[in-house]
Amino acid sequence: MSKSDDSQDGAAPSPLEIQIARYLEARQRENVSQHTLRAYEADLRQFAACVPQELEKLDLAALRVWLSQLYEQGLKPISMRRKLAAVRSFFKFLVREGLVPVNTARLLASPKTPKTLPRVMTAEQTNRLLDEAGRQSERPQLARDVAILETLYGCGLRVSELAALNLDDLDLADGWMRVRGKGRKERQVPCTSKAVLAIQRYLTERKAVTGEKAVFLNRFGRRLTDRAIRNIVKFYATALAGDSSIHPHSFRHAFATHLLSDGADLRSIQELLGHARLSTTQKYTKVSLEELMAVYDKSHPKA
Repeated sequence: MSKSDDSQDGAAPSPLEIQIARYLEARQRENVSQHTLRAYEADLRQFAACVPQELEKLDLAALRVWLSQLYEQGLKPISMRRKLAAVRSFFKFLVREGLVPVNTARLLASPKTPKTLPRVMTAEQTNRLLDEAGRQSERPQLARDVAILETLYGCGLRVSELAALNLDDLDLADGWMRVRGKGRKERQVPCTSKAVLAIQRYLTERKAVTGEKAVFLNRFGRRLTDRAIRNIVKFYATALAGDSSIHPHSFRHAFATHLLSDGADLRSIQELLGHARLSTTQKYTKVSLEELMAVYDKSHPKA
């Protein structure tokens, strides 16, 4: 089923498009991150291009046609689940506004995803990468880059949290920082001594445009974007470790797994990571157990 034939560029928005715009405005007022907002918008625009434009025609059959098209596109289950989550959230908004009687999207079965564990760098690999990065004296903003890497690993931040750090979030004297996580929830995170020293070294040469509060800046003196931080990490990972698959979240996985391996309890790690659910944190126990079994198989004479 496709979008109405008489809907053309420049034409008045359809009832569905109007409600999508209202939904996105509502989410923006809820202070969801720009990254999340962009993802919702892209997913819902794609949804709108595949279904009837009248709200009363958005029945289960129409939604199943849309979902089948996602399967035909060969999307990975995790991408399909994200798109379905966006549509379910949109329908929840429609129900709350009294525009549809039920959340029809909740009747769709979620595509099953294979249970995969994150591949985690060892402590030795992580420290080698960080040490090698600090020796790249030809890099134009080396102090900033090292501070980024040390903070990602030493504090376990999401890339969006790192990009959002402001100067007044830092308490380097006591080794803490204030972090704004998903849903703008704030938490206090301790900093390693290496991260503190790296940030202090960077701040002595930080050059910002007037009024810029961000900690990490680009060459124009403005806040670094999530994408720019990913590119910085990818550069060092590829150049120094020969592994372009390492990304900012790799350091977060390493942070959690290494803490767990060294005896930290799961609840404490949950607090440090800012996970709403303990089940999200529990995947790191599986990673650590896999590593433990690998060491056992390699080392035990009877294994």
